[in-house]
Amino acid sequence: MWKNIRIAILLLILLVVLINNWRDQNQNWNRPIVVLLHPINADGQSSTAQYIQQLQLAQFGEVKNYLEQQSAKYRQPIVVIMKLGRTLDEKPPKVPTEPSILKVMWWSLKFRFYAWQQRKSDDQPAAVTLYLNYYDPQHINELKHSTALEKGRIGLVNLFAAKKQDSQNNIVLTHELLHAFGATDKYNLQNGQPLYPIGYADPEQQPRYPQNQAELMAGKIPVSDHQIKMPEDLNQTIIHTLTAQEIGWLK
Repeated sequence: MWKNIRIAILLLILLVVLINNWRDQNQNWNRPIVVLLHPINADGQSSTAQYIQQLQLAQFGEVKNYLEQQSAKYRQPIVVIMKLGRTLDEKPPKVPTEPSILKVMWWSLKFRFYAWQQRKSDDQPAAVTLYLNYYDPQHINELKHSTALEKGRIGLVNLFAAKKQDSQNNIVLTHELLHAFGATDKYNLQNGQPLYPIGYADPEQQPRYPQNQAELMAGKIPVSDHQIKMPEDLNQTIIHTLTAQEIGWLK
């Protein structure tokens, strides 16, 4: 009898996992997309804490507007709802620096457990939850790579705690948000160069350089064969057809 009960419990857990994985890989874009943002003082600086205290939902309004406008090129416009959640004291597990499959898998499990621990009963259900690691640019001038998981719909986003960086912060945030929906990077992982043609906003442009915009999942604007620059804001980026297909905006 107890053996049958244990088997039934294990089958139930497996069913829940399969349903969640299917849901994560089959987003219903006809429903409002709720994005929950949890700020974190990642460097422990008082200046970072002060920046986080002054955060307002309006600072992320361009993310909402951008996604709704870009989606209209491929389907009926989506509805995005940004929610500013609680500031969290506990920091998420650090992404491994070494390219080890086992270490990445172990980190993924720890990150998903961390996300489960941070949930509160009064948190609004969200399609994606992003944990925003903020750093004072006076103490650190280069951020580590951000990342997001499609399975679990969670992301770890490293950002600068400075008003002048808000627009570029939103580029990084939106890039990781689309990773959580299944979008892949469109740049060379070794040197950061956008991949031609999928990482170019206008691959048919003649002459090819300089490009005027970036494909969002490439993240940089190609200026020449070997030169790139960071877009100033989301208006200097687009979501191209392949990315739209990956996230389910196109069949």
